[in-house]
Amino acid sequence: MVVETYVSRSPKPCGHPKTEFYFLPIPQHLRSNPDRPFTFSYVITALYSLSTMIIVMNLYYCQPLLIQIAKSFNVSYERVSDRIPTFTPAGYACGLFVLLPLADIRRRRQFILTLVLITFLITIGQALTKDIRVFEVLSCISGFTNVAAQIIIPMVAEIAPAKQRAFALSIVFTGIMFGVLAARVLAGVIAEYFDWRLVYYTYFTLQSLTCICLYFIIPDHPAKILDIPHWYIHWSMAKLAFTEPLALQVIIINLGAATCFAYFWVTLTFLLGGSPYFYSTLDIGLFGLIGLAGVGAALISGRICDQFHPWHALLIATIFLLLFQAVQTAAGGSDLAALIVAAIGLEIFQQVQIIGLAILILSISPSAVVHNYGMETDLIQVEDYFGMMVGTAAGTEIFVRSGRRTAGGFRMGLYVLQICVLLSRGPHCSRRTWFGYEGGLSYRKIAAADSISSDQSVDEGKVENGH
Repeated sequence: MVVETYVSRSPKPCGHPKTEFYFLPIPQHLRSNPDRPFTFSYVITALYSLSTMIIVMNLYYCQPLLIQIAKSFNVSYERVSDRIPTFTPAGYACGLFVLLPLADIRRRRQFILTLVLITFLITIGQALTKDIRVFEVLSCISGFTNVAAQIIIPMVAEIAPAKQRAFALSIVFTGIMFGVLAARVLAGVIAEYFDWRLVYYTYFTLQSLTCICLYFIIPDHPAKILDIPHWYIHWSMAKLAFTEPLALQVIIINLGAATCFAYFWVTLTFLLGGSPYFYSTLDIGLFGLIGLAGVGAALISGRICDQFHPWHALLIATIFLLLFQAVQTAAGGSDLAALIVAAIGLEIFQQVQIIGLAILILSISPSAVVHNYGMETDLIQVEDYFGMMVGTAAGTEIFVRSGRRTAGGFRMGLYVLQICVLLSRGPHCSRRTWFGYEGGLSYRKIAAADSISSDQSVDEGKVENGH
């Protein structure tokens, strides 16, 4: 079959490049060498986290600047608020779908550096242009090329030892989450006292430093798969979603989790802006700093998932999310203390969900880290973005039409659905088992690894024999 022909092909020996972009030397310690594999370092991982934080900021710092941008270009606020916050995420969604799969068939180091370089050059164009149409087009292109952080995630998973992988991923996710928060705060503060264009000049500077930093820390991994068409990667992602029981389970839960995440922050804006709170836009923005609680939770959950099976972490986290959502639904409309407690609890356990889902999708097979983890994370990230779009649209519609209690009840229903999907398949089922509790409910990872390894050895034998 054509599918197995492509899957069974692996990179051919192609030497060890010493330069990139035809003239730029690759640092000696970062050159690809099968006899000297790259070693894992928490310091380097922290630098990856810092880099992803700055890269992700590009998607969010325009949001507090919309009024200033409208005045500067002498256009209506409605036009700016309708287009710019839409064009940037739309470009990002297209980038996730088109560019992320290329990371499996290209050398990641050069690919990441190219994307970062293009993005920060576009930032200069955004800061200098006097035409709102050019600014809108550049915003879309900037979102399209701003996917380097999502390529760094599977790269870290490949380098990190199995027993430290969850914590390593949690460090990178911490940078991404902090970038979402820092972008809005930094842009708002700068725009409050200076011209909004200074935000883009500041980001250009930060991106330049990030590009230099990544040049000295990203290892030159060879392409994971050679001689494979771009369309086939998308086919592999679709096939993975419908042929791997664990993948489908994670996708459904993650879709619900992403919907709930966006749903909560959209409805929270409406709730705080109306009776009885009537908070200003600045107050609502500062309320978002509650998200810092999730930063610490991500690191803790990474340690937990390194020691215990992520299935149990997911179950406990989702149950607590349901309970905190019940508090927010019951008392959040009249009691500020209850709303704050609920928001902190929701933010903490949402991050536990994110880490648990990332590790769970990785456990489809031990070789997934080497061969397919890029495809798996591509799939999760694309549907994660789709879930956030659904959450934003549904949250606005339900809250405006039916009020906060109905909106909260809908979100509780999504958490119940996630729990049911998780409980439909236990933590230690063999790879091809769709339902049940084969292997028991042990919170240790060993049982799962053993059962998956045996299944994978059978599958690999089929591929090698051409079946």
